[in-house]
Amino acid sequence: MAILILFFCFVTFLVFMVKLRGRNKLNLPPSPPKFPIIGNLHQLGTLPHRSFHALANKYGPLMMLQLGQVPTLVVSSADVAKEIVRTHDVVFSNRPQRTAPKIFLYGCNDVGFAPYGEEWRQKKKTCVVELFSAKKVRSFGSVRQEVVAELVEGIREACGGEKARVNLSEMLIATANNIVSRCVLGVKCDDAKGGSFGVLGRKVVGHFSAFSVGDFFPSLAWVDSLTGLLPEMKATFAEIDAFFEELINEYESTKTNNDESDAMDFVRTLLHLQESGRLDFQLNRDTLKAILVDMIIGGSDTTSTTLEWAFAELLKNPNTMKKAQEEVRRVVGINSIVDENCVNQMNYLKCVVKETMRLHPPVPFLVARKSSSSVKLKGYDIPSKTMVFINTWAIHRDLEQWDNPEEFIPERFEISQVDLKGQDFQFIPFGSGRRICPAISFGLASIEYVLANLLYWFQWKMPDIGILMQNIDMTEVNGITVRKKVPLHLEPKTYDMIM
Repeated sequence: MAILILFFCFVTFLVFMVKLRGRNKLNLPPSPPKFPIIGNLHQLGTLPHRSFHALANKYGPLMMLQLGQVPTLVVSSADVAKEIVRTHDVVFSNRPQRTAPKIFLYGCNDVGFAPYGEEWRQKKKTCVVELFSAKKVRSFGSVRQEVVAELVEGIREACGGEKARVNLSEMLIATANNIVSRCVLGVKCDDAKGGSFGVLGRKVVGHFSAFSVGDFFPSLAWVDSLTGLLPEMKATFAEIDAFFEELINEYESTKTNNDESDAMDFVRTLLHLQESGRLDFQLNRDTLKAILVDMIIGGSDTTSTTLEWAFAELLKNPNTMKKAQEEVRRVVGINSIVDENCVNQMNYLKCVVKETMRLHPPVPFLVARKSSSSVKLKGYDIPSKTMVFINTWAIHRDLEQWDNPEEFIPERFEISQVDLKGQDFQFIPFGSGRRICPAISFGLASIEYVLANLLYWFQWKMPDIGILMQNIDMTEVNGITVRKKVPLHLEPKTYDMIM
């Protein structure tokens, strides 16, 4: 086996050298020195967005890396990102076919990771209209209210103890999971029917962030079987597949004639559209399940991560916390009910959310793109089949675009017209262009509503363990999203107790 591995490594090296000679004739973007075979793979680090940011400071905002056998373009400026998603959007609208998405998304048969083309357009259109339109987002208001009411009640019960303490990070994960799963599947992740899915979802997230040899050395993809990675992924996939199969079978056996409700969950909506012949693409069972996985994993993790970072920054900045709470309580007034009409009037709260997404974009790299043909970019030659990472984390910290970019200053958005919907390229937490995340309104509605309730109903402080608010641990851990490494263990006190 050792001889076989050495042989394949030797062949890989020869292929690499042949391709390198051809590419040396092109005018490629600047590149750090690389090692044979692995290229720049050793420079990924544990937090690639930070590693690439440091390299970009030395080699420029348009940088070419060789990650194993994969030529990779790293973009770290708003100007270059704009040219990619506006001038050359079609060329850069494809996705690399990576190991985890191929397994868990049924051969990338979803929306987020599907190849660019007409079928992808129809799938995205259906998702936008049937789950993420303004009308549909409003229709799910009752779901958000019910799930957040349970969150508030759980925290309030903890306040009744002698020494109130909650793991707010865990509670935010459960809340985000339940909002998304209720809207998409019609069940909560933590009830009797969906109890196992919350755990399964976390396993899937872990697999997406695992290192796969095949992602960087396609000719050595078989190594992932030897390391046990592929068997583990396939075992988790079998559990996910069985969960969705049972759920869909139950829906099909209990369907009613009342499936025209605006608040109908997404899986029932898709099945109804399929039966009525109103879909412009072929919705087989695998496609349906791929889209559902896409919606749940993509929606819940980004929501809980943003909420966790928002709360951490508010704790670190007590004056900002006070200002946000004063606004929330002033707008709610004597009604003692935080409804979504109130939230829409909380302008400073919206600035807090924007500043959180600027400083801590939940996905620090936009989902990787892949060039479908060779193209000129800022005078450089970009070969076909180049993987492209747009480093939003770095763009959001660009000194040419932002004053004091490392500081948490929500007030910057009170006087700025910069928005997060993909038109202002210095601030693109949801991406831009054809591949922009379609769930902007859905995600913001959940984040703002949860945050408003937590700020209204409770006062918050760190447990009395000698940690100053300003010294709260902000260490990151990499995954599909970049989360806080240390969970938020906090002491809440109910608002009505302190009035």
